[in-house]
Amino acid sequence: MPKISNRGEIMPASPIRKLVPLANKAKQRGIKVYHLNIGQPDLPTPEIGLEAARHIDRKILEYSPSDGILSFREKLVEYYAKFNIQVDADDIIITTGGSEAVLFSFLACLDPGDEIIVPEPAYANYMAFAISAGATIKTLPSSIEEGFALPAIEKFEALITERTRGILICNPNNPTGYLYTQKEMHQIRDLVKKYDLFLFSDEVYREFCYTGAPYISAFHLKGIEDNVVLIDSVSKRYSECGIRIGALITKNKELKKNVMKFCQARLSPPLIGQLIAEASIDAPSDYLLGTYNEYVERRKFLIDGINRIPGCYSPIPMGAFYTMAKLPVDDADKFCAWCLEHFEYKGQTVFMAPGSGFYTTPGLGKNEVRVAYVLKKEDLANALIVLSKALEAYPGKTL
Repeated sequence: MPKISNRGEIMPASPIRKLVPLANKAKQRGIKVYHLNIGQPDLPTPEIGLEAARHIDRKILEYSPSDGILSFREKLVEYYAKFNIQVDADDIIITTGGSEAVLFSFLACLDPGDEIIVPEPAYANYMAFAISAGATIKTLPSSIEEGFALPAIEKFEALITERTRGILICNPNNPTGYLYTQKEMHQIRDLVKKYDLFLFSDEVYREFCYTGAPYISAFHLKGIEDNVVLIDSVSKRYSECGIRIGALITKNKELKKNVMKFCQARLSPPLIGQLIAEASIDAPSDYLLGTYNEYVERRKFLIDGINRIPGCYSPIPMGAFYTMAKLPVDDADKFCAWCLEHFEYKGQTVFMAPGSGFYTTPGLGKNEVRVAYVLKKEDLANALIVLSKALEAYPGKTL
């Protein structure tokens, strides 16, 4: 039998999806599964986007330009200006989801053996994209006890070597919901400037910031304009995960030229998705406001509910629609699998993402889970009851 690649062997399985077969078997047994494991909003896509999909008037579904349809990129310029992010259409490259934007930024910026520094817990696929590029992620743990605040900047500096090429942040953060403060962003800026690093900034959750403090984009940081690579996606803000439309934004002309080579090799981003996404930018303001308010209510409801369960703790997330929660269990991987394989309460169970999958430091996240509050409050209420009953019945409980 031919040997598969080492790259494939070391590619991590998705902590969000690796338990899907167990969830599917539970459903086949007639059990209702509450999906708290994945950031798939249950809120409707903007009607204006759905209308665009229904009324595509083309005789040929052609290739789009490798960097995306110009009218869409021009529309995005107007969108970003609302957040005081000043870019031109030529600074924007449309990608097949935010995932491709991360992958292409790594391929264009990093050589095999190069290193990037990432606070953890972090979105698990960052590691997969780094492996694809032959690069290494060096993680810096943040703690649930400190609300997942940015680790001391001196700890970042201690990790920098001659192979360090960048720092990657997700702001607001997936999986923690943490929102970096102005002070923290300025500390990152100073480090990026001092060592002339790239700053990869995943900002796909910018609409969902639940604090009175101003939202700080990497593009707001003065003096590092050519160092910033901004990652974006329409998936979350418009409930359009399935159309696979993201963006890579940079003012670095040499970097853009490099990224475009990878874009041309894959030909073009999805045509239909771009048409839908472009129309969705004109969604009425009450659509985004309604979505925002719904997540604010769900956040309070879920965090209050988790923290009322004996032995459980979750800090209050200030952005996105996730939280990391500590549970009174010996092993969250085993507990999450057990909930799907061996537990049900009144024909129901819960599906959560084990926390260990968001860390690379061995042993971290062992009693943590990521919970996505993407279900309506009625379902969240039932899920919390089921979680409480599961913790009472779990053989490996520590309380």
